[in-house]
Amino acid sequence: MPEVSVRIANADDRATVERLWLMFRHDMSEFDGRLPDPDGTFSNDRLQTVFTDSDWAPYLLTSGERPVGLAFVRGLTGPTHVLNSFFVVRGARRSGIGLLAVQEVVAKHPGPWEVAFQDDNATAAHFWRRVATEIAGDIWAEERRPVPGRPDLPDDVWISFNVPAGTYG
Repeated sequence: MPEVSVRIANADDRATVERLWLMFRHDMSEFDGRLPDPDGTFSNDRLQTVFTDSDWAPYLLTSGERPVGLAFVRGLTGPTHVLNSFFVVRGARRSGIGLLAVQEVVAKHPGPWEVAFQDDNATAAHFWRRVATEIAGDIWAEERRPVPGRPDLPDDVWISFNVPAGTYG
């Protein structure tokens, strides 16, 4: 299994994270129907927030010297942390990098966690249910919630679990 490094993205990483964000939004457009802006980019409000709001943390995932994904965490100061965006490039998928990266990210912020995904995205649905089981065993919950501001979309699936302090290292 390839190794993965997970670290907070800094200002020097911003251009790399922006390019990964475009790939993530491209993948998600299959499920939310969003098209690129006229300049070929996707809305980047969340990208701006993750680098400026102290309640958020941008993580860069790398394998060796190569970027392989991103993870955006919100709710750092609240009772529940949310893995708001998570992306692994296609060339690194199904290698175990995603599971290792999630485990490392959540270990940095022990406590309650939530992750949302689209049920229509069968690969993500399988991945997130497996992640919850790997992290929390049988002690995790799943519920459906409307997508804010998008009544045209099916409800998101939300998984919640707890990460005890000292987990994964």
